[in-house]
Amino acid sequence: MTPHGRYAAALAAAGILLSPAVLGAQTGTEDGRWSYIGGDAAHTRYSPAGQIRASNFADLQEAWVWDGASFDAASGRSTPVYAGGRLYTVAGPRRHVVAIDPATGETLWSYREPHTARWEYSMRQDYGKGVAYAEIDGRGVVYITTPAFFLHALDAETGRPLEGFGRAVPVDGFPETGVVDLLADLGHDYDVYDGVPLEVGYITASSPPIVVDGVVVVGNSAEQGYNQSRVENIPGDILGYDARTGEFLWKFNVIPRPGEFGHETWENDAWQWTGDVSSWAPMAADPERGIVYIPTNGATLDFYGGFRPGDNLFSTSLIALDVRTGERVWHYQLVHHDIWNYDTPTAPVLLDVTVDGREVPAVVQATKQAFAYAFDRETGEPLWPIEERPVPASRVPGERLSETQPFPTRPAPFDMQGLTDDDLIDFTPELRERALQLVEAFQTGPLFNPPLHRDNDLGKRAALWCPGDVGGTNIDGPAAADPATGILYVTSRKGCTARIIVPGAERDAREDAPTGRTVADFAVGGGAPVRGPDGLPLYRPPYSRITAIDMNTGDHLWWVPVGETPDRVTNHPDLEGMDIPNTGSGNVAPMTVTATLLIYAGAAGDGSPRLYAIDKATGERLGAIDAPAASRYGMMTYVHGGRQYVVLQTARTLTAMALP
Repeated sequence: MTPHGRYAAALAAAGILLSPAVLGAQTGTEDGRWSYIGGDAAHTRYSPAGQIRASNFADLQEAWVWDGASFDAASGRSTPVYAGGRLYTVAGPRRHVVAIDPATGETLWSYREPHTARWEYSMRQDYGKGVAYAEIDGRGVVYITTPAFFLHALDAETGRPLEGFGRAVPVDGFPETGVVDLLADLGHDYDVYDGVPLEVGYITASSPPIVVDGVVVVGNSAEQGYNQSRVENIPGDILGYDARTGEFLWKFNVIPRPGEFGHETWENDAWQWTGDVSSWAPMAADPERGIVYIPTNGATLDFYGGFRPGDNLFSTSLIALDVRTGERVWHYQLVHHDIWNYDTPTAPVLLDVTVDGREVPAVVQATKQAFAYAFDRETGEPLWPIEERPVPASRVPGERLSETQPFPTRPAPFDMQGLTDDDLIDFTPELRERALQLVEAFQTGPLFNPPLHRDNDLGKRAALWCPGDVGGTNIDGPAAADPATGILYVTSRKGCTARIIVPGAERDAREDAPTGRTVADFAVGGGAPVRGPDGLPLYRPPYSRITAIDMNTGDHLWWVPVGETPDRVTNHPDLEGMDIPNTGSGNVAPMTVTATLLIYAGAAGDGSPRLYAIDKATGERLGAIDAPAASRYGMMTYVHGGRQYVVLQTARTLTAMALP
């Protein structure tokens, strides 16, 4: 750690609220605020608030509960922001925008977009993740993107649509101002009420925009690739708008067109009709440099891409864009020709670190692959070498995978990659032998083990690739970081996927309203679940963990299990009399970092919800208390009226914890 970092850490240990001048460029939140869903534009989920500490953590109690039942809220994926003395979030499938009193949990105002048919089709209605907030001409403004793919700007004080923003939408019930129809700027024919014709494709939104330097940057999401059977869709191009007027500024083509950088990575004409490559995860930004960082997912059809040969830029990538022009500053493709559903699921994290004596503005992307890819966020240069290493070829007819994939040399993987005999349960020799028998029916291998089609020549039930859909880092486990020390905290779980590839026509017959026109040769037909012996997990523990990584060196500092060993493991008859160490619950940890603690939500052995306090430097557990309800996705903290609150996302409710 640099002397600068040691000084900041010492102040944090004392519980002092740190100012931007102390910490430098990347400071986390300021003045008790939480102005972005990730706390700050860098998405560190860090607050310098220090009122809650190890000595009083056990005194935390429920301060208030906000119930979203009247909004039909369910998912618990929306992290509030705290700015201008209020909390703002979204709730329910209509994605109501809600302003909440931060001291009492009282609803102050709400706003709902009028009904459209294009809203009805969205499969991500209740997954809004939150709002964006900015101050424009001295006035707070709340921005949201909706399932129907509109951008709304609301006066933060009143909830009324922002005057002079956007243009009128010719649908009954829409306000005369405050709205932008995002479909108008994508360049596809569409009906304002019905949206894009399904034979052309589909687009929606599952994360809020981000406001940087007066520009509202809008991401998007598409139909889940594991529900697709046809090759056509529309690209998830990134859009930029003036934050004051809603004027359209620029569009970045996530599938490069002729003459654009990366066009050659589409080796046939698939760029004309293939889609997706959306930014469904939240974005991060460096306002000082005017750069926004876009994580993307794979191209159309998860698990089969024989109709789109090539590396397929900018799928499953991290893209740095100039926020004023939308031009690419740099990019890095994390997976070439992705057919593993390794979409980039969480926002990148920005940190200022010191590598080999050199001060570096860094950006780190945690991935489903259980890698933390680290770059100079200004130039895109990797902090440590990333090697292209050979990976297995596909056995699915017509599929041609990249011969290599990028492997960071540092930091080391933070969870299981690939599957070997040593990864299987080993509490007893008998359990290990039964686990070996269970996986014998599957084709196992290293990271990037490809899917198999049902009629494969190996006689295997399916391929098993690890991490899988839910392994490594995923939607519900965004990373957090301490900008004072440069330490990244990543939560992850062990998990493998075994999906079976079948003829596309077979899958297409199961879809009620498929997107596209042309049925693919192959598509995913479903899963082939592999279970552990006698109801026990298949893998050796830990089943889920938090790993602390020093991004100044790339070293892992410590790891701890998330929560407690499940009772079904502790009390299992096959393990009677054995001293089972803490395995972790198998669930990832919603986290936030403060000046004094790493706080995360987990579960006791019987599944009852708990809140834990961890020493940031050592991983030592400093406290654990019962929580009112189980948390999902994220956590945030803010200071209001001199009191620090921690807000848990508890399904349809928000639960605020504070000291008496």
